Amino acid sequence: MNAKLDALSAHDVLKLNDLGGYTVPTRGLYPFQWNWDAAITALGWLAAGDEARAWREVERLLEGQWDNGMVPHIVFHGDAETYFPGPEVWGVKHSPSTSAISQPPVLASVMKLLFEEGRDRRLAEEKLAATLPGVIRYHLWFYRDRDPEHTGRVCSYHPWESGMDNSPQWDGPLAGVPPVDAEYVRRDTGLVDPSERPHKYEYDRYIYLVKFFQQNEHDAEVLYRDCPYRVEDISLISILHRGTRDLIALCEEDAAGLGLVNTNGEALFSLKQSLARTEEGVQALWSDELGCFLSRDARANVLLEHVTTAGILPLFAGVASGAQAQRMGGLLEEWLEQAPFGVASTHPASTRFEPKRYWRGPSWLHINWMLAIGCEEYGMSREADQIKQASQKCIEAAGYYEYFNSVTGEGCGGRDFSWTAAMDLYWLNPLESFTASKAATGVVEAS
Repeated sequence: MNAKLDALSAHDVLKLNDLGGYTVPTRGLYPFQWNWDAAITALGWLAAGDEARAWREVERLLEGQWDNGMVPHIVFHGDAETYFPGPEVWGVKHSPSTSAISQPPVLASVMKLLFEEGRDRRLAEEKLAATLPGVIRYHLWFYRDRDPEHTGRVCSYHPWESGMDNSPQWDGPLAGVPPVDAEYVRRDTGLVDPSERPHKYEYDRYIYLVKFFQQNEHDAEVLYRDCPYRVEDISLISILHRGTRDLIALCEEDAAGLGLVNTNGEALFSLKQSLARTEEGVQALWSDELGCFLSRDARANVLLEHVTTAGILPLFAGVASGAQAQRMGGLLEEWLEQAPFGVASTHPASTRFEPKRYWRGPSWLHINWMLAIGCEEYGMSREADQIKQASQKCIEAAGYYEYFNSVTGEGCGGRDFSWTAAMDLYWLNPLESFTASKAATGVVEAS
């Protein structure tokens, strides 16, 4: 059975979730604009033939950028009662209201695609010139505030900042975080099966950290010194590294004659230094025993020995050696044999593998996309094709869910989900989506 035949089209999902220049991940469960969701969703708008709308997604996200350069993980453009914690809990003085942490900065890599693949060159040049300086400031913030000791490994202060909220990687670091001492009411478990969401134990510590940030007035020096949760997250490091490479490429190509090299020469020099540090520093996170990279608890100074998709994302970053890439390629093939519906977020052999609980085992299409890109760029076309085919099976089995049971293909989490629809439009079925967008405007060419 093809679930797509009984559901909204991918383009209809984006239109359903469009709230006026920004796209919510899904109605109810996530009623605001999320950082990396917005970036991935912009690719969907591009593939659907609406380039202006794709760039508008970027612009609306950057409305939340702080003076220090950070782009928060949530921008609260409006009001909603279906999500906790809302702006009143974060306590951030910014207009529009935002959260106080960030997310993996895939935005820069997406903007490079919007610029290079856009058909309206005038629009692409105008929007790149307007938005790129803010994204450069965003990356400079990461390296300055999250790697003050210049290790090449930026750190995260909250599991939500990784985007992989309840990954087994964070079990150890979270054990050092006390539970919040105030009562609160979650909204997510009233909208989605609780067996697909993080446990209360984790949420108690998530909210403690939110309160900790607020009590310390989001001071960068205090947080680096005192935050009880400080992790060198290999997925965050990898996505940031890829994004920084793409930022530099956009500026140095200067294909549009935008003068970006001259305008940002000092910033580019700093970003290149950061790239070099990461290329060296990331090797401290390689595990020859497990055949992948690991995250590190920077408080306890220990590697977090869990095999997850985060540990394969150095392929996307391009920081793995050829030998390391081959080890990870073999690991991925084994992975897919045990859980055939996409790459399970936690390796199926793990004792902590749960195929339908958020980041402890389900498959996520935007991560699959990044892994497939990494495999292609390392010459592992077979592995890339396997990942793509497994991802297509998810949508055929269940439609546009937030994530998928990696063993059965069952849809999990939110329904009619924007980044899943975007990945179908942009990556899995680009020709189909392009034809559909032309049909919508009445310009389908005769065969």
